[in-house]
Amino acid sequence: TGGSGGTLGVDGHGVDTGMGWVDGHRGGHKDRMGGWTQGWTDTRTAIHPPAIPPQGGTVIGSARCQDFRAREGRLRAARNLVKRGITNLCVIGGDGSLTGADTFRAEWGGLLADLVKTGGITAEEAQRSSHLNIVGMVGSIDNDFCGTDMTIGTDSALHRIIEIVDAITTTAQSHQRTFVLEVMGRHCGYLALITALACGADWVFIPESPPEDDWEEHLCRRLTETRDGGSRLNIIIVAEGAIDKHGKPITSDDIKTLVVKRLGYDTRVTILGHVQRGGTPSAFDRILASRMGVEAVMALLEGTPETPACVVSLSGNQAVRLPLMECVQVTKDVTTAMNEGRFEDALKLRGRSFQNNWNVYKLLAHIRPPATKSGYTVAVMNVGAPAAGMNAAVRATVRIGLIHGHRMLAVHDGFEGLAFGLVRSCREWGLGTLPKKYFEEISANIIKFGIHGLIIIGGFEAFTGCLELVEGRARFEELCIPLCIIPATVSNNVPGSDFSIGADTALNTITNTCDLIKQSAAGTKRRVFIIETMGGFCGYLATMAGMAAGADAAYIYEEPFTSRDLQANVDHLIEKMKTTVKRGLVLRNECCNENYTTDFIYNLYSEEGKGVFDCRKNVLGHMQQGGSPTPFDRNFGTKMGAKAVAWITGKIRECSRHGRIFANTADSACLLGMRKRSLVFQPIAELRQQTDFEHRIPKEQWWLRLRPILKILAKYNIELDTSETAHLEHLTHKVLVPEATL
Repeated sequence: TGGSGGTLGVDGHGVDTGMGWVDGHRGGHKDRMGGWTQGWTDTRTAIHPPAIPPQGGTVIGSARCQDFRAREGRLRAARNLVKRGITNLCVIGGDGSLTGADTFRAEWGGLLADLVKTGGITAEEAQRSSHLNIVGMVGSIDNDFCGTDMTIGTDSALHRIIEIVDAITTTAQSHQRTFVLEVMGRHCGYLALITALACGADWVFIPESPPEDDWEEHLCRRLTETRDGGSRLNIIIVAEGAIDKHGKPITSDDIKTLVVKRLGYDTRVTILGHVQRGGTPSAFDRILASRMGVEAVMALLEGTPETPACVVSLSGNQAVRLPLMECVQVTKDVTTAMNEGRFEDALKLRGRSFQNNWNVYKLLAHIRPPATKSGYTVAVMNVGAPAAGMNAAVRATVRIGLIHGHRMLAVHDGFEGLAFGLVRSCREWGLGTLPKKYFEEISANIIKFGIHGLIIIGGFEAFTGCLELVEGRARFEELCIPLCIIPATVSNNVPGSDFSIGADTALNTITNTCDLIKQSAAGTKRRVFIIETMGGFCGYLATMAGMAAGADAAYIYEEPFTSRDLQANVDHLIEKMKTTVKRGLVLRNECCNENYTTDFIYNLYSEEGKGVFDCRKNVLGHMQQGGSPTPFDRNFGTKMGAKAVAWITGKIRECSRHGRIFANTADSACLLGMRKRSLVFQPIAELRQQTDFEHRIPKEQWWLRLRPILKILAKYNIELDTSETAHLEHLTHKVLVPEATL
């Protein structure tokens, strides 16, 4: 951010702040101190805006700088900033970059004093640049920085890994092989852990929690049990920094040798390497980076000389600001704890999210069902349209239920299947209508199959269906059993949850399709694409895909628009087309307006853009509901399923009286949802008041606050509501409540 200079827009065009420009130069130039400064590339002409969102890495370049470690190097850097009038610095990098940035700020006053003494800058220049404000954003695929649930780049790396794991799984099943996959993570096992959860690996090795000394026996027994259970493959995930309790490295070759020698299994090793760092960024990463970028700028604008250097991070679904050095220190404490063999402390320091993932993995992979059964029966069903990630939720629900000693049942074809008795026993791991007209049949089958609790995985139909079951309790006592909803729908329109299983996969499908569509116009002069997305009356997919794909506009039901708005958008695009911009992208939610249809908007843009640009339209349709689930949806579904079983187990015990289950209180029928920073159970009766049933959406939706970012990135001159920007918090070492209750 330029003080007396200017700022460089995210879309690659300079934004005139009224205070001049940062001049663009090619190469470097010799400064007065005899040092070389890095040349500033004029990205106004070097980078075309549409090319930035789909690109991995950084368009402005990045490099390690040994000179900056020495005070002499920091003196040159300080002079370069002062000469350009820059007093605000946003640093995107890992803990090394952020530590260097904090050191730079701490020394700023002394650096200026030295420069004035040596004549590097004038006293006047020093006065104008007396304070340097720094905000950090964490960019690291390893997710190894403490204080944030997710760093920029991690989700994209997981996409690369899961794509390869899925491909390898096909080969492994065909040839009955064992595959050992080594992923990055020299000091942090996050990538390995989430990969293991997402693909149902038999074993994972991470540096934060080395295996017990007899791990070789345990591993071989686990692989044998998996094969004896009918599986044709074994998957073992290894973080490159995996070690045993004594600090000795555990390599992928060591594991292969062990499996071949002791079990004789056909075993292959795959080391993924730097393929994890490349490729197109995921939709999650694009949106996360955009949100963090906005928050970083707000932190810079609000900063004072007394404000400590902060880092913008993610907590649940909330952007938060934390003192930079607190986060750096805790990150270093993790390494110290591992070096000293204090692995439990290392896990705690990684944070609650990491611990939750580790606890769920241990339950799914290492805990066996008890010999003594609980005596309870829990049924699981899917309701409504399919959503990627449902299978992960069902698998986790059944596996955790079996670990609790429950009898687990799968209800096929939703409520209709429950009414007609399409219920099967689950040893290891459908769609339908609403239940109201089948109350008698459903009640009879609850008795017939001895169901004590019901977990419903689905979208808005699951929510309304559960409401009907609660209403039916007054007439049918059999319906008085604990009920839990896990939201799963691509539309992300279920009240009580910021995210639904399946929405991330749909969002990535739309974003990737938009990238391909824009690329198809590479040989044309100027073209605008009108793309229709799913979502019913919920504009989540259109808005978030618009932000991820760099759309010029996204029309949704929640934000009414008129013909004048449409005309203004066309005029804006016409003006942009007069510059270096060659392509435009406009998204329309399928139910945003009954009169302004996709055809109408296409015809309007085509007519008004004559002579400037031509138009094409695409209706993406049901391809948005298909595809392989993303790592986020697989992991999210797995954790939701595990948490739902823990809750319903507690409710069954709480409502058990003399061998019978009677649950008729409001809190015995809940929806499990992500709200801001945590997963919470909310009585569905309370959510009724928060719901627009006519349009099947929540009355308040968190993502609407992000829509101005979309317009700002599309270069509209609008104001950003900053009333809910984050405030500086402190990083606390919270000891996670043990989830052994899972």
